[in-house]
Amino acid sequence: MQRCKLIERETKETNISLQLDLDGSGKAEVNTGIGFFDHMLEGFAKHGFFDLKLAVKGDLNVDCHHTVEDTGIVLGLAIKEALGNKSGIKRYGSFILPMDETLVMCAIDLCGRPYFSFDCDFKTDRVGYFETQTVKEFFYAISYSAGMNLHIKLLSGDNDHHKIEAMFKAFSKALDEATSIEKRSNDIPSTKGVL
Repeated sequence: MQRCKLIERETKETNISLQLDLDGSGKAEVNTGIGFFDHMLEGFAKHGFFDLKLAVKGDLNVDCHHTVEDTGIVLGLAIKEALGNKSGIKRYGSFILPMDETLVMCAIDLCGRPYFSFDCDFKTDRVGYFETQTVKEFFYAISYSAGMNLHIKLLSGDNDHHKIEAMFKAFSKALDEATSIEKRSNDIPSTKGVL
């Protein structure tokens, strides 16, 4: 079973080509035009063992909001479509990730019903050229386009770079668990028989 998907999406604000392999080895070829965002997405691929090819041309002359949010939309769609009917997956995943003084919790249910909870405040407006407000928008977009219940909570932390990086890595580890194959059953993991 190949769980790989290519999504291409073009609007007046962004032009995105994204290929995601859920059963990869952590390889990433990423170019969004935002260095810090590229670094976060490379960490997402590496620590979740996803192969990710991503090219984004966005209206960065305005700001980075459309580029980040639309990348989240497309990544969510790729996750959803790569999973198919979700038979045989574990469905749930969670991870608590430390990064220096920072501790982040991420929990996922690939239930088909979008819900997003985000509990974190940032002290700065930007990390590099990346606007910290777009972190919430990115994960919100993923949760809704993937049909995913997603909770991200900062348990402790001070440095905004560490907070954001811990979120991306915790998300990748939780997603890796939720999308992994359950060896004891190849059924759809729901008493309803559908997700």
